[in-house]
Amino acid sequence: LENLQPEIKELAKRLRYEVSVRGKQLGWSEKVARFHFAKNMRRIVTELYVRDNCHPFKATLLLWVQVPMWVCVSLALRNCSVGALGPAVQEQFSSGGALWFTDLTAPDSTWILPVSLGLVNLLVVEV
Repeated sequence: LENLQPEIKELAKRLRYEVSVRGKQLGWSEKVARFHFAKNMRRIVTELYVRDNCHPFKATLLLWVQVPMWVCVSLALRNCSVGALGPAVQEQFSSGGALWFTDLTAPDSTWILPVSLGLVNLLVVEV
């Protein structure tokens, strides 16, 4: 979408000129000229989206999948760590860690995991 912006601006400039010339020839009012400009601009932008296969909805598609998934995984992990699924699961979590986090039910006192997870997510978003 960002790569199309210069082309869209150039086409809008050209279309604005063509509509003004045509409007003067046919005696259109300013309102009619704006209507024809907007209608043709929408058509041109839609054609560009189809040509480059970059509809704006595709940019938000990941969000609509990722947010519910994140909520479900967070709730599942919370339920597992507080023992909502039974004492056997909590016992496995309390002795199944690695390195400095041997108890998965205890908060990370070093803040290594939360900070590194945040940095990795920031890196993924920025790259």
